[in-house]
Amino acid sequence: MRTLVSLILIVVVVAGLWFAWAAFLPVDPGQAKFVLLRPGWSAGHIAATLEQEGIIRSPTAFLLVHYAMGKGNLKAGEYRFDVPASTLEVRDRVLRGDVYARNVVVPEGYNIYDIATVVEQAGLGPAADFIAVANHAVALIHDLDPQATSLEGYLFPDTYQFTRIDSAHDIAAAMVHRFRQAAKQIGLPGRPDIHRIVTMASMVEKETAVPDERPLVASVYYNRLDRNMLLGADPTVIYAALLAGRYRGTIYQSDLQFDSPYNTYKFPGLPPGPIANPSAGSLQAAMHPIESDFLFFVSDNNGHHRFSRSAAEHEKNVAAYRKAVASQH
Repeated sequence: MRTLVSLILIVVVVAGLWFAWAAFLPVDPGQAKFVLLRPGWSAGHIAATLEQEGIIRSPTAFLLVHYAMGKGNLKAGEYRFDVPASTLEVRDRVLRGDVYARNVVVPEGYNIYDIATVVEQAGLGPAADFIAVANHAVALIHDLDPQATSLEGYLFPDTYQFTRIDSAHDIAAAMVHRFRQAAKQIGLPGRPDIHRIVTMASMVEKETAVPDERPLVASVYYNRLDRNMLLGADPTVIYAALLAGRYRGTIYQSDLQFDSPYNTYKFPGLPPGPIANPSAGSLQAAMHPIESDFLFFVSDNNGHHRFSRSAAEHEKNVAAYRKAVASQH
């Protein structure tokens, strides 16, 4: 009997030491480790994954801690472990949902292909998946713009935070939601010409980064439209080439002749839809252009543009631009 009691005591002591070692002694990951816990996983699956990744010592100890400490749902997501932590601390983090968020910076004027690249570089999925969503999930904006054939123009430029369990659709939906917020602030929703405004704003965005010039650029394009002149906008030519997979980093003569409705050197009027995702400033410029009689503009090679009323005046400005470029070589 005395031997049995001794054995039980030994087992209890050993079990206690093992549990203390497995549950309370911190595990050093050695380097930053990212662990993805997917939605729908059971506590057992989560514990096994954490053990496989070297974050905890024992799935059994993790589950004992988890169930002994009461109710609570372990949260799916990607976690970053970079400092020593005990099983209790790891369980607490997963219980709180202290997930690792990845920054996605969408600058003003990025198109869906640019954004897809940023999303992929952030480790949030293949660029092709985002492009597919951007081209097909038009239901996200159908109430705003029934004419839209993609989400181009409605993925608002901003800094976002996403996790690896966010799908491409989740990411696009967040950007559309941000567009709705910005659009509401400037009084865009409810206007019958939203498609026209966003398309114009996207062109303005691609033409100038100078806030004060945006209403002037919009004025030039509206004036040309009123006179049935070709818009002749280089960014639309580039976008046409991008859609066709033929853009080579610069505009060639063949691009100016390319048979695409986005080629405003060949087809009159605005392109069929936005060519980029504009800022609130460009949207406002498209809504409220400055009244002017300007019909042309060209870069001054200094970050701004020269505006002109006649072709002759424009040619002088173009010559000045070319001279400025040549002087730099």
